[in-house]
Amino acid sequence: MDDDMEDYGFEYSDEEPEEEDVDIENQYYNSKGMLEGDDPREALDGFRQVVSMEQDKGEWGFKALKQIVKLLFKMGDRQKMMEAYRQMLEYTDSAVTRNASEKKINSLLDHISASSDLDLLQEFYETTLVALERARNDRLWFKTNLKLVGLWFKAREYGRMHKILKDLHRSCRREDGSEDLKKGTQLLEVYAVEIQMYTEQRNNKKLKQLYHKALGVKSAIPHPRIMGIIRECGGKMNMHDQLWSEAATDFFEAFKNYDEAGNVRRVQCLKYMVLAAMLMESKVDPFDAQEAKPYKQDPEVMAMTNLVAAYQANNIREFEKILAHNKRTIMDDPFIRQYVEDLLRKIRTQVLLKLIQPYTRVRLPFISRALAIPEADVEQLLVSLILDNRIQGHVDQVQQLLEVGDKAQGMNKYTAMDKWASQIKSIHTTVCNKVL
Repeated sequence: MDDDMEDYGFEYSDEEPEEEDVDIENQYYNSKGMLEGDDPREALDGFRQVVSMEQDKGEWGFKALKQIVKLLFKMGDRQKMMEAYRQMLEYTDSAVTRNASEKKINSLLDHISASSDLDLLQEFYETTLVALERARNDRLWFKTNLKLVGLWFKAREYGRMHKILKDLHRSCRREDGSEDLKKGTQLLEVYAVEIQMYTEQRNNKKLKQLYHKALGVKSAIPHPRIMGIIRECGGKMNMHDQLWSEAATDFFEAFKNYDEAGNVRRVQCLKYMVLAAMLMESKVDPFDAQEAKPYKQDPEVMAMTNLVAAYQANNIREFEKILAHNKRTIMDDPFIRQYVEDLLRKIRTQVLLKLIQPYTRVRLPFISRALAIPEADVEQLLVSLILDNRIQGHVDQVQQLLEVGDKAQGMNKYTAMDKWASQIKSIHTTVCNKVL
């Protein structure tokens, strides 16, 4: 080295800084090319070399650490993956821009969320939140908390959900406690998770409050998947209250939103809409709607379309045959299964009313054979229909006979019996008092 240069304290490396950056960049892309190979460890070693090549924390080391985290996740090495992730988060303080860090962490959150390891997900989300508190990144903090609350929902840890939901609600309010209209979209995302929780808990009181609040939020442009969730839960809420028409509307709106989002729940909601349409005894084909027509021949939906045809034709044997032969698509769904009895009751009612129409006296065994149900169930169904004023007549239990006609005759019989019972009770009371 020249003495003059040494006096001034100059030092020269073998390569210019720009050349070093090029070498690091080349190493990064060479390592990325190895991802397609059979041995992921080669790519892993390559990315680790990228990190070590940078004298100061920078963009390429940050990108390389992201790839290392993904590789270790794929290889199932949880401990080393979390070590690499914590190292990567150190770069967010000053080594990379806010936008770059947000983009990469966001990408990793979505990638790791595919794991079924709840302990890993909890550690990953909570580690992210600690780093975000330091970085004061509100958007990413909100998204990470949403993922964490979703994790607790899957684990049915409702107590833990409540605490996070309170924080999320607080983040959507102004300092005076009123709702921040600028955060309508985030608020709907919180409502969607909360509504799912109350749906699972079958807390209809809270569910109704939140459902109407969610539909009242006008200052939002939510992702259609979010509105799909809210509408689907609203449909289930209305089904619980036997508001079949409102439920059918909600399920159809859920179907349309899921369809727009490309979400697989669209087919399920279409099946629920068909179920609600049958329960409301609608004569309109649910698949007349333009949006639903393409799904009419879908294998998952075909069983429901056949069920509608049998239902509208009052063909009870075909209806029950379809239920028996499509266990997976119909009866294996817990939500559909809980309303199958209501469906059967409705179709049996329709068949029964049509069956007795020409007669004034009908034997219960005859109805039993026609409906393919026990005589005791026939009697129970008839009594229910008489009380609902859908049949004018009365049941002769001794003769196993339904007498159709003047309702007063049957009622007079029961009134007389009631009067007789009251008189006997009065005599019994008088005798007892005299004895005492």
